[in-house]
Amino acid sequence: MLALNANITLAQALNAPEAPQTVDASGKLQFYRFADVNVQVAGQIKDVLFAVGDAVQEGQLVMEISPAIRANQMDSNRAQMARLRAELADQQAQTDFAELQFKRQTQLKAQNATRDESVESSRMNLSSARARVDAINAQIQQLEATLKSDEESSRHKQVLAPLSGTVVAVNARPGQTVSIGQQGLPLMRIADLSQMTVQARVAEVDVTRLKRGMTANFQTPGYPGRTWSGKLRQVLLVPADGTAEQGKQTFYNVLFEVDNPEQELMSGMTAKVQFIIAQPKSALLSPAKPVAPVDAQ
Repeated sequence: MLALNANITLAQALNAPEAPQTVDASGKLQFYRFADVNVQVAGQIKDVLFAVGDAVQEGQLVMEISPAIRANQMDSNRAQMARLRAELADQQAQTDFAELQFKRQTQLKAQNATRDESVESSRMNLSSARARVDAINAQIQQLEATLKSDEESSRHKQVLAPLSGTVVAVNARPGQTVSIGQQGLPLMRIADLSQMTVQARVAEVDVTRLKRGMTANFQTPGYPGRTWSGKLRQVLLVPADGTAEQGKQTFYNVLFEVDNPEQELMSGMTAKVQFIIAQPKSALLSPAKPVAPVDAQ
């Protein structure tokens, strides 16, 4: 019986599955695809149509702005443009007349039928008329630029969602004054929660063992006992912030995505990650046959 038990124990040991070779790391979940909503025109927020947690579609109206450019100001600029164009037409007619006068005086001078003073006077009148035309044209160009800017501002009073997803942050409120390129928090952030990114910090000694496409498994404290998987996408080539300094260990950020169809995973969750370096070959051994005891002769 001793020989039989010894053989069974040996067979069980030989058939025990080998553990995969892994690199362990800690990480955080973050949004894989998101976009911030900001304004393209200065003004005042009139209405915010969505709150945190709401689903939106790309191109959907999410916010309305009352532009700083008022309608009466645009009307005033258009009226000024009409006056300038009428003034330009009148001045152009005066310039044409001045050109005729100058040509006539030039011809008379060639015939010695006019004085030098008259020729110079007509030349000056023509130069002055042309200068006034140039000045009016410059005013028209400047006003055209202003009108174009006003019209652009008027068109951008509706703020649209840049992508389909879920509103994850709102920092805008009705009545708030906003400007183009303002600093600080985005007015709204929209994220596609169907997929998340895990950013893991891997020690320098292990990062060279990682390859693109290898399997990465992780668990998070929020869901004990559950495991998610993804494929390694990228190893960032610069050290992680706060590492690689004098006296500190160097770590590198490694990224991979995980599907999140039920939107259970959230940005900022902690991830305990295992990168699978190599899977053991399943060598299924047949159970060892017990050795029959030899009868004593």
